[in-house]
Amino acid sequence: MSDDERNLTRRDFLRRAASAVAAAAVGLPVASCRAAREEARLAQAPATPAQAEAPARASVVLVRDEAAVGEGNAINFDVVGRMLDDAVTALLGTQDAASAWAQLVKAEDLVGIKSNEWGNLRTPPEVEQILRARVLAAGVPADRVRVTDRQARQMLADCTALINCRPARAHHWAGMGGCIKNYIVFSDNPSQYHPDACDTLATVWDLFGVKKKTRLNILLLLTPQFYARGPHNFDAQYLWPYRGILVSQDPVAVDALGAHLLRTKREAHFGEEQPITPTTHIASAETRYGLGVADLTRIDLTRLGWEAEALI
Repeated sequence: MSDDERNLTRRDFLRRAASAVAAAAVGLPVASCRAAREEARLAQAPATPAQAEAPARASVVLVRDEAAVGEGNAINFDVVGRMLDDAVTALLGTQDAASAWAQLVKAEDLVGIKSNEWGNLRTPPEVEQILRARVLAAGVPADRVRVTDRQARQMLADCTALINCRPARAHHWAGMGGCIKNYIVFSDNPSQYHPDACDTLATVWDLFGVKKKTRLNILLLLTPQFYARGPHNFDAQYLWPYRGILVSQDPVAVDALGAHLLRTKREAHFGEEQPITPTTHIASAETRYGLGVADLTRIDLTRLGWEAEALI
């Protein structure tokens, strides 16, 4: 039951109770008085836990800038740095970017920046450098900041704070490689998560306590690959200069929006959706494992910057 429905029900109770009491005053049966008292009691009773519980929501920021990517997909360091600053400021509601980064990491943290090194579409080194610089500016000593991908088990397992950052791309086994999947290398057997469209992928977030340690999820949409055919497929014709970044503290929410965006782009490009592994692991991350919010209707999206062909 919604808040509006519950409030309306209580108002109806009160209205009927008042009417019954007034009727009793002019000589109607005592039963009416009892009914009035009961309805008034129910109207004033607190909501039950089931009534009070509302579905979880997630906040996500999409920031775009036409100048973020230049000739040859070159990353504009200053522009992307400003985009990330604007995104975390909007996400956390702080007065400035410095306050936002300082809210995400503390000087005493051992900070791990989980990157992605897939050769054809890796986390750009410029983005890694920006994130490291922001963590250092927040007061974390240089020897307490680590940046890696495939050495996550060895280098990041003991970190107290994690920043999860990778590009979005169509993926043979998962439908989309995103923030949920970026932690698969915390497992010593990543391929075990491939069956059933990577349906159990969210369970990697139980390894080494990474779920509670992750302070920020960054899904890079600077040049996402919106379509692929077969394992490890890269095709430059399907790179899309979207020039955007999705940021959230909820990995499921950024992936849900990212998957929706890539699917919408495929439909626009081909005229219909193409045969591709469905991204059902994202819904399972919410419904089976409670990792975050996959339902687009429960994601509060803030849009910043360039709006051309945003598609979401």
